[in-house]
Amino acid sequence: MSEQPANSKVNSAIGIIMLDTIFPRILGDVGNPDTFSFPVLYKTVKGASPKRVVIDADPFLLQPFIQAARSLENEGVKAIATSCGFLAIFHRELTNAVNIPVFTSSLLQVHSAMATIREDQKIGILTARSQSLTLKHFIGVGIESYPLCVIGLESAEEFSAVFLEGKKKIDINKCRMELVSAAKKLIKSEPDVGAIVLECTNMPPYARDIQEAVGLPVFDVVTMINYAYSAVTKQKFI
Repeated sequence: MSEQPANSKVNSAIGIIMLDTIFPRILGDVGNPDTFSFPVLYKTVKGASPKRVVIDADPFLLQPFIQAARSLENEGVKAIATSCGFLAIFHRELTNAVNIPVFTSSLLQVHSAMATIREDQKIGILTARSQSLTLKHFIGVGIESYPLCVIGLESAEEFSAVFLEGKKKIDINKCRMELVSAAKKLIKSEPDVGAIVLECTNMPPYARDIQEAVGLPVFDVVTMINYAYSAVTKQKFI
């Protein structure tokens, strides 16, 4: 476990637990500090590769993630987020390990998204790998009873090569097309989807493109972290 020195800012309200990755962190990605209008403090869990977290759901990573959460709490952050939506599987353990709010996964937003749409509508979820997103993940964040439609990017050549296989360069336009295509495919097969939640924290750079393509509200990890920040660092009015 280590800090990322490029953005270790003091007095950060939000701490973000990072996977151990090598792919580029473009603007809009949770791992790019310029994505946020406020300072964030990163803590990387060494050895926590996308394969171990997404594909293997390795239970031996739980303790290192707990250590990272406690370390961030000790450094004074007011809330903790993570860089992978699949950490939903560890949500309850992480929240119980510290005394500050923990926003493990963008999937937590399914609760609020569902509350804002018609009762006969569903939530669409775009995920990095659909076969790896299991009932255990849904139970972890308490969304197992909601009507959900899931589509994965595992067959998307560029997205998978970068974010699952560790390609060091990214073709942004190709990724954009792959995500928009997946969103359109989801809506075509499930026209009663009323809102979309992006599970993967590498998808927010393309959230606007997805929204423009399908005309629906889109929730992602940036939405969630901005919300978390507003909750723990209130604006003074008077």
